[in-house]
Amino acid sequence: MSELYLYECDELGVATVTLNRPEIHNAFNDDLIVALTKKFSEISNDESVKVVILTGAGKSFCAGADLNWMKSMIDYSIEENIKDSQVLSDLFQTINNCKRPVIGKINGAALGGGAGLVAVCDYVIASEKALFGFTEVMLGLVPAVISPFVIAKIGESNARATFLTGERFDANKASSLGLVHQVSLEGDLDTDCAELTKKFIRPAPKAQEVAKDLIRNVISLESATYEQISKYTCETIAERRVSSEGQEGMNALLEKRRPNWKKDS
Repeated sequence: MSELYLYECDELGVATVTLNRPEIHNAFNDDLIVALTKKFSEISNDESVKVVILTGAGKSFCAGADLNWMKSMIDYSIEENIKDSQVLSDLFQTINNCKRPVIGKINGAALGGGAGLVAVCDYVIASEKALFGFTEVMLGLVPAVISPFVIAKIGESNARATFLTGERFDANKASSLGLVHQVSLEGDLDTDCAELTKKFIRPAPKAQEVAKDLIRNVISLESATYEQISKYTCETIAERRVSSEGQEGMNALLEKRRPNWKKDS
């Protein structure tokens, strides 16, 4: 059996995770879910990695659930279905909370759970030929596990339109919904993605990690008082200003030189 995913990391710290089941459009099964969760947990704690690219082998990015895997679920009890779904949920949460920036390089179809993978990436660049869809209702199902991540990206109104119809849509429509950040000509995807990664390896690594936390925490504090939100945000910037990265960044600016990022305290 071929590897479920491929992994490489270059000397600049650009890691690439490639879903490697092209014969079935890189569809999920339980083995791939567990393997990806473990890999992204490792990446999150690997300081040599500066940015992660998630993509697919062959013509598709990820077509959702493997049919054979779905077949095995037909006779599952409620309890077995909950347990199985929790494992999948953990994968999305692990990628969503990865300490490293995650770029989704969408080379082809991203449907169902595959579109959920798109939603947990920090930045998404897609081929003009890519196809998207939350197609679960066409099977009598709903995009439940991926919904928190997708709604955070595209909002309630767009979720209503796409979840309830199960329609498939192109990269330009995905961009208008906020699911995709950049659409690339099919032949330029590799080059455009390589240029994009340069933007993500220049900033201070720990600051990027804290910025991801900041976004999640401010959203979670939406119903908090102004005083609570202000306390958190002021403490966060104060901690960054006295950190080794913050000190280096401010000194580099004043001295008109490039910062030399060191391991942050």
